[in-house]
Order: sequence, then structure tokens, then C-alpha cells
Amino acid sequence: MQFELTSDFLLKLREAISARNGAFVVEQFKELYPPDIAEIFNELEIEEAKYVYKQLDEQIAADVLVELDDDVREEFLASLTSKEIAEQFIDNMDSDDAADVIAELPDDVQDEVLSHMEDSEQASDIVELLNYNENTAGGLMATELIRVHVNSNAIECVREIREQADNVETIYAIYVVDDDEKLVGLLPLKKLIVSSTRSKVAEIYDPKIISVKTNTDAEEVANVMDKYNLVVLPVVDALGRLVGRITIDDIVDVRREEETEDVQRMAGMEALDEPYMNMSIWGILKKRAGWLVILFLGETLTATAMGFFENEIAKVVILSLFVPLIISSGGNTGSQASTLVIRALALGEITIRNWLTIIKREIKVGFILGLILGLIGFLRVVVWSQFTSIYGPHWMEIGLTVGTSLIGVVLWGNIIGSLFPLILKRFGFDPAVSSAPFVATLVDITGLIIYFSVASLLLGSVL
Repeated sequence: MQFELTSDFLLKLREAISARNGAFVVEQFKELYPPDIAEIFNELEIEEAKYVYKQLDEQIAADVLVELDDDVREEFLASLTSKEIAEQFIDNMDSDDAADVIAELPDDVQDEVLSHMEDSEQASDIVELLNYNENTAGGLMATELIRVHVNSNAIECVREIREQADNVETIYAIYVVDDDEKLVGLLPLKKLIVSSTRSKVAEIYDPKIISVKTNTDAEEVANVMDKYNLVVLPVVDALGRLVGRITIDDIVDVRREEETEDVQRMAGMEALDEPYMNMSIWGILKKRAGWLVILFLGETLTATAMGFFENEIAKVVILSLFVPLIISSGGNTGSQASTLVIRALALGEITIRNWLTIIKREIKVGFILGLILGLIGFLRVVVWSQFTSIYGPHWMEIGLTVGTSLIGVVLWGNIIGSLFPLILKRFGFDPAVSSAPFVATLVDITGLIIYFSVASLLLGSVL
């Protein structure tokens, strides 16, 4: 049953901690999973959390540390000595999780923690992982895995699994390497179990294997695992030697971070480097103010655009009433198109090579959407003119102007919204920068030009 943290539970737990009732604490936590315990830790004071973790199994305590909120983990680690961090946490973590935790520590503390580690081989693995960019396969991978030589047999495979079982949390598959430690194939556990114990690995392993290199971008790694429905993916170095593996839980984190950044950029701001609650007011201002200023300056160009048509507006003032309608329709359409294309690019559903097909599709979609909104806009003027004289004797021309302008503005907004992310992607920029506010601002300016240009043509005799 899913755990639910209640105020009553916290109250009883705090009373037990205050009374140093370790038996009660152990009893309350023995059936909980690490994420549940981490949720509780996030609500406790540091000294309370330190008491609780001392009652936990060392492996559980290490798993809980990984699940903590970033700010809570940082404060918790700051209250411990480097020896406590090394012996009670890092020694019980997979190498990738250990590297992530150590990377958050100050440089001098990192060195102290590594010096206290009993397993020098694990320390060297962690140091190697810290050298990789965190946004690459090398920065995501764990070094713990099961590997066997291509010339070994099934019995030796079983022996290897037993020897490394304590180091590898979950065994998904056995990787097959040659004399040079190059990855040559995969031996699924099912194939090992159903094969004869006398079978040679060379006879039963699958040479078809998908892998990534240590410098492969994290988002590309996620796309590969999505495409081939993988739960684990081997990582090789530049020479093709097996160096680690990436599991699906790491990719879930990558997807969440990438989606968070995209959403923030699409809202017209820089992506936050830390969780929202960890950011200072000044930090948030720096992330938001720059783009807001750019968007504001862009919107001032709408006043410039209207200035070019001040004579037309002065003669037919009623035109100004439809300005919000025209520019919002174009901006909304462009925002929709850009969001669809950005998301499709992120999921690997499209690439920039599909640009022509995308534009053809969006021209058709934009034209149809424009016809729908244009017809509604035209009918709006026609119907209102039957009950009011606000549109004057030229209500039909005004209705045609609004309807025709909506077709042009919506079509143009759809083209810009779908094309701009592709252009940014082509030149190596993040497509999410072509956010909805940015596209809307661009379409606002050009939409006014379209609107008043159409008005000049259709209301020429009046103007």
C-alpha cells in the first residue's frame, strides 16, 4: 500500500526521536521504501534526521540519501564528517549515485571523502565518473555490471554473477567482451538459464547489441532507450571497450530535467539551475528579467508598426477595436505550432530534415484554422451591424477586412511557429528558446502589418 505522510505520523515520530525511542523508529520504518523515508526526512530537522538515519540499515540509509531533495541533502551532508559520508553512505551506493552525491560537495570535502573510502577501486571509478560531463552518457553511467569473456562457458557465467551479485543492485543482462575488453555482444539471463551448463558463451550470446559512447549527449541516450524500449544500455569508450551501463531510472531523471528546462524556456525565461525553493529572489530575477526585457522591447515595435498606419486608424477608428483580436489570434496559433514542433523534436518524432513536410502540413492547417476564425470574425461584424451602427455604412468592408486579415495572420503565425524551432535547431540552439511568448511577440508585430495592409486594400475608397 502506498505510504501517506500525515501530521499525526510526524508528531508521533518526533516524540519518539525526542525520547530516543529507537525501537519505535525502527518499527515505523521497517516496511517503508527509501522514497517514503526520504519524504519523511524532508520534513525533519537535521538533528532529527541524523538520529533516524543511525537507526536505519546502511544500504537503506544510502538509498534514502539519493532520494532526498537537493537542499535537504546538501544541509544533511554538511552536518556530517567526510569519514561518515564515505563509510556510511558512499561505500553503499552504486558508482553513478556516489559520483552525483560527491559532485555536490565542496572540492576540499570531495578529496577528504575519497581518501576515506576503503575500496580504492570504487574510489578510482568515482573519480573517473566525475571527469565526465554530467550531461553525457559517461556522467550517467554506473560502472557496476556483469561481464564475461566470449570464450568462457555457462558455468563461468554463473560463477561471475555470484561473485559480483553484491556489487550489482539489479542484473538485467550479461555483457560479453573479447580479449581487449571490447563489447561484442549480450547474453540475456533467460538464454543463460535455458542453455546447457556446458554451452560456450560464443554459441549462445547475441552479437546484435545497441550501445552508446561515453560522450553521447544524455538526451540522445534517452532517445535511444525510448526507441528500442530498453531498460539498460551499455556504454563504451572511444575504442569500443565496455566501461559502464545506464539504467532506466537514470533516464527518467534525464527526461524530467529536460522537460522541466523546456517548459521553463517555453514560458519565456532561462531554465533554473536549482529547484524553485532553493533559488534566491535575485537568482529568479536574473532568470526572468532578461527575457522579459527582450519581449517588452519586441512588443514596443507593435507601437511602431501602428505608427505607420496612423492615418488609416484616424480615418477609420473602428479598425483599432479589432487589433487585440487580430494579434492574439496570430500569437495563439503560432504558440500552438511552436509547442507542437518543440515537443516533437524533443521526442525524436521529427528532425530538421523533415522541415519541408512540416511546413507543407502547417500551411494547410494554418489556412484551415484561418478560414474558421476568419469566418467567425466576419460573422461577428455582420451580426453586430444588424443591431448597432458602430461599424457605420461600411460594415461589410470592415467585416471582410477582419475575416481576410485573420486568415493571413493565422496562416503566418502557424508558419512562423512551426519554422522557428527548426531554424534554431539547425544552427545548434535549443528549440525551446523559440518559446510561446517569443513567437507571439514576433507574430504580433507582423500581424499588425498584415491587418492594416489588408485594410488599406479593402477600405481604400473609405481611407
